[in-house]
Amino acid sequence: MSNLSRINTSNAAKWWRSIDRVTLICVGILIGFGYILMLAASPAVAVRIGASRDMFIFKQVCFLLLALVIVIVTSRLSLRGVRLTAWIGFALALGATFLTLVHGIEIKGARRWIALPMMSVQPSEFLKPFFAVITAWLLTQRSVKTHFPGMIIALGLFGIVLFLLKSQPDIGMLSVITTVFLAQLFLDGMSLFLVGAGVASMVAAFVGAYMVFPHVRSRVERFLHPAVGDHYQIDTALRAFGNGGLLGRGPGEGRVKDLLPDAHADFVFAVAGEEFGMLICLFIIGVFATIVIRTLLRLLHEKDPFIAVATAGLVTGFGLQAFVNMGSTLHLIPTKGMTLPFISYGGSSAMSVALTIGMVLALTRNRVGDDLLFGSVSSPPSSPSQKVPS
Repeated sequence: MSNLSRINTSNAAKWWRSIDRVTLICVGILIGFGYILMLAASPAVAVRIGASRDMFIFKQVCFLLLALVIVIVTSRLSLRGVRLTAWIGFALALGATFLTLVHGIEIKGARRWIALPMMSVQPSEFLKPFFAVITAWLLTQRSVKTHFPGMIIALGLFGIVLFLLKSQPDIGMLSVITTVFLAQLFLDGMSLFLVGAGVASMVAAFVGAYMVFPHVRSRVERFLHPAVGDHYQIDTALRAFGNGGLLGRGPGEGRVKDLLPDAHADFVFAVAGEEFGMLICLFIIGVFATIVIRTLLRLLHEKDPFIAVATAGLVTGFGLQAFVNMGSTLHLIPTKGMTLPFISYGGSSAMSVALTIGMVLALTRNRVGDDLLFGSVSSPPSSPSQKVPS
């Protein structure tokens, strides 16, 4: 890394010195596990559906390479660039999510995907990072413009997102976005009473979803009552964990994984458990925890409210998505079709998570007044968020 020393003034060197390198290394580790577990899990799934054994592997290699590029490019954005990207991306994702209701692919009773050549896209995946940045900017603008109706606009945008996701329906995605929004409202200064009222509304909405949507009712009842319904996937996943034990059966030696229909996607964590054992599963959990906890700790010293609220929202959504995937695979919560970031198969998920982490790195970068992309001004001149690199 001599060429990236402090005497090197190139943009690449400035970028490397300014970002959170530990988080970037953790992302590289997760992408590495994504490659390894896709090699282990996807061939049997591909053969089962009559496709080439290497189909999922080839696609995921492309997705993860693109995700790494997105992380690096996005992490070089200025604060102005992050906001601009969020507004443009949110508008496109919102329009595409609406399009799924008209021309979307229906799978298991839900319209969440748009068919494209060689792949399908789930636009709602991209709503998560962009919505977190936009609402953070809207909520924190009142410190700059006293009469700016940021709260009202943010609530209006949330209402639109709620309507679209309920119409698909995608209750899991809506739950994650709602949790992120409530966390941002709390950080922005909303009283605990109102935050509690929001949580109570979430519980009431979940009860309503249980009553209205058959697939939600089915998943909850199967979780609460083991004798009710089909438990094949979760039972097979738990068998895979048991078969792996402490150290696992070794790379390529798993057998139960071949019986899992979604071994490459929602249940990829079970493949890690069978082939690499409990210790590697704990290590993966530790990598996710490192990203989340390290980012939140960095925010304790952040004086710019936009950076604090936006970054907290982004990393909350990231951590919650990982928890939901691993928790449902271990049968700690009802099953939910949510991917494990950077590890599960899926182009939309990989690129959405890459945007999330890229923006987290961009927002938490050490700055000295000039940024690398999209503007030389990172924040208003009077902002106390300008930092001196350590």
